[in-house]
Amino acid sequence: MLDMIKTTEKTTKTEKASSQKNVFSLDVSEMQKAGLHFGHKTSKIHPKMGEYLSGIRNGVHIIDAEKTKEKLHEALTFIQDVISKGGKIVFVGTKIQAKELTKSTAEECKQPYIVNRWLGGTFTNLEVIKKRIDYFKDLENKKTTGELEKYTKKERLIFDKELKDLETKLGGIKEMNKLPEAIIVMDMIKDEIAIKEAKQKKVKIIAVADTNCDPTLVDFPIPANDDAMSSVKYILEKIKQAILSIKTND
Repeated sequence: MLDMIKTTEKTTKTEKASSQKNVFSLDVSEMQKAGLHFGHKTSKIHPKMGEYLSGIRNGVHIIDAEKTKEKLHEALTFIQDVISKGGKIVFVGTKIQAKELTKSTAEECKQPYIVNRWLGGTFTNLEVIKKRIDYFKDLENKKTTGELEKYTKKERLIFDKELKDLETKLGGIKEMNKLPEAIIVMDMIKDEIAIKEAKQKKVKIIAVADTNCDPTLVDFPIPANDDAMSSVKYILEKIKQAILSIKTND
């Protein structure tokens, strides 16, 4: 009887987890309104993006919004799967216009992020990065507890400057104690080092793939405009909805 109850509870949890997934709503007209379909000038096309294009308008490649919908759905489904299993996803958006949106989305989703320069070795030399994070957290703690008060004013100013620098470089990954299950990259060209390190360490890659990018470099390409704020905001909003729909019901 007890085994039957446990089996029923397990089944109920599985059904609940399943029901939490795929709650996102994707609409082609909304994507077009947000400008996801506008690519780069024809001179900047990457040949491997051909399958995701629907034509040319005023010398600019147009991305097939139906293909974007299909690939975004695949990416969101994968993201939900990672989150439902307790995995972590690092948001990477170092392009100026994407920084604040990327950071705020990651923070709302309680996920790590990098919105300033990607530090070489973040994945490939994680032990060194972790030592810097430990030093950063220790210095933060000393400031909070007043341990730095014993130093001169000039020395405290040096510590404050160092803390600010460490916050800029490591603040978003301060709680990252191991490699994440995946990364989300908002600009494949700008953050190509992040993609290379993720591939080297077999971390899954979700990325916005504009018409000048090679979509085969990542596991889950999302063919879309990576320059327009409206496009970036639309994609990040859908990612946030996908993650929070899982976490809210945990």
